Parts: sequence; structure tokens; C-alpha cells
Amino acid sequence: MKPRISLLSVLSASITLSLASASFGQEFQTPYTEWGVPDLQGNWKNATVMPFERPSELGTKQAYTEEEAMLLEKQAQQAVEEDNEPLDPNRPAPALEALPPVGNYDLFWTDRGMFLPTIDGEFRTSAIIDPPNGRIPERVAGFRERMQELRANRPDRNAGPEGRGLGERCLVAFGNSSGPVMTPVMYNSHMQIVQSPGYVNIIVEMAHDSRIIKIADERNPAGEVHQKWMGDSIGRWEGDTLVVETKNYNPWITYRGAPTENLTVIETFKRGANNKIIYGFTVDDPTVYSAQWSGAYPLSRMDEPVYEYACHEGNYGIIGILAGARRLEAMERDGVERAIEQ
Repeated sequence: MKPRISLLSVLSASITLSLASASFGQEFQTPYTEWGVPDLQGNWKNATVMPFERPSELGTKQAYTEEEAMLLEKQAQQAVEEDNEPLDPNRPAPALEALPPVGNYDLFWTDRGMFLPTIDGEFRTSAIIDPPNGRIPERVAGFRERMQELRANRPDRNAGPEGRGLGERCLVAFGNSSGPVMTPVMYNSHMQIVQSPGYVNIIVEMAHDSRIIKIADERNPAGEVHQKWMGDSIGRWEGDTLVVETKNYNPWITYRGAPTENLTVIETFKRGANNKIIYGFTVDDPTVYSAQWSGAYPLSRMDEPVYEYACHEGNYGIIGILAGARRLEAMERDGVERAIEQ
């Protein structure tokens, strides 16, 4: 029987690697492709303990101390350790009223971020750094009323497949894993970057999404508008940094629950070390947010391959959901008819 390796046993190694990346960052030389642009290729992951928004109690504190970062990692790893403990087979049955919600996944299916890689030598308290409180700005006046009107005109969730979420239908990744903005979720926060002259392709493991970024001086010289699931992404090189502007999203796509017809996202990709890319983002939508907001994630190199995400192969979930809805409707009609007869 293989001995269990405690997640806590790799804690100090994680901090050491993070600090090493920061310490030797000045010696790092950006690798280049054979056609002369910075080489971003490889398999990467953005899973991290760092939250997207900063906890309110931290205010404008942008970075943790090394001791605070170690404690945060330890707490995250302990939580998984506790969830991973075997259950007592002789435990009493829980009280009926105390039954917890089952949810969709147990620990086996998740792959939480449990480490805190550095960005520019800092253990960041949140991905968002602007505004200084590390939180998404308030929505503009009238946004709530606009959303209420949009929801009133959307298909009912049980009327047909179109009423279900895009992630549930496996059309795109859930949680905005594929971006932009590319954010980690509870599992499969992995991606592969492949480059060729004039293009950068980001393949995200979650829901097999692939975003093709064209390197060009102009978006569409002929003036065409290309609406794509993850937006129309055009990139340019500014020194060693890839700058990507994305707009023109498929009308079905939302970002953080808001429409995307006026959304522009600027992303930056810059090698920070042999094992790290610093991924920056700026979100601009004057019809949704009261101000632009920006942040960054560390992308850490991984040795594992990016697997095919065979979402919905042999999955009859949608059929079952809609069949159940039709059955409930039939039962309701039958009840109404009987009431009328009586």
C-alpha cells in the first residue's frame, strides 16, 4: 500500500520556489521563437489560493507577508486534508433535518489552488489590484433594471436546451475559465499555449475551448465584425509583452452575469521566469461598470498534459432535465383538468 503524502509536507517547497522566482527574476532571459517573438508556449495552470476579489477587511493591502502567505497556504491545504480523511464506517446515521446539500462534486473531482505564486515578488491578496481596494467597481445607475428586463425576455430554463446555461450545455467553459478574463475554477484550470507566425492559440482544458489570437496591426481592415464565443481577440507585441484586445462577443455570452456587447478586455502576457507567465487584464465596459478595473494572475508551468475534456459524451443530463420538466407540466395539466371536472 502506498503511503499517503501529506499536502502540508510540500508547503515549504512551495514558498521556496515562489521566492526563488522572485529572487532570480532579474537574471531571467526571455526565450524567443525561431521567428523572433517571445516564446509563451507550454502547458500552464492558473489555480491559486489568491481570490479574484480582495476580502473587504484587508482594505488596500495589496500583498501578504511571507508568514501570512505560508499560513494561507497551510489553511487551504489543511482544508483538503480534512476533507480527504476516511469516514468512520461505524458513525451513526445523521439526523434527517441535518442532511447537508450533496452538491455536484465531491473532493475526488476537484483540483483547488492551494499555493500562492508571487507576482513581481509579491504574495498578492487578490487578482484585482485596481481599484486599490481590490474589488470590482460598482455597477452603473440603471444596471439592475436593465438586467431585470433582459431576464424577463430570456427563454425559461425548462422550456428547452436554449434556456440552460452555456457551461451546462458544454458550449463554453463555466466560470469564465476560457476568458477573457481567464480565471481559475474548482478544477481543470489548465491551458496550453501554442504559437505560430502571426497567431497565438490558447487551448483551455475546461470544455475544450480554443481561443485563436491573431497578431495584427488592425482588427478588421475591411470593417467586418466577427462575433465569437470568447470574443474576437487581436494581439500585438510591445517589447517582450503580448497585448491582446478582445471585443465582439457572441450575444449569448455574458461576463459575470452582464451582457458583453460593449465589453472590451485588454490582456497582457509576459514571461516572468522559466516556470511563470504574468497574465494581466483590464476590463472596460462603461454600460456595466462605473470605472475600468485591472488585475493579474500568475500562470505556473506544469509538466502534466492538457487532456481532452469530453463534456457530454454519453451524458443524458439535458434530456433528463427537460423530460422531468415535461412530466411536471403534464402532471399540472392533469391536476387542473381533474379540478375542473370536479
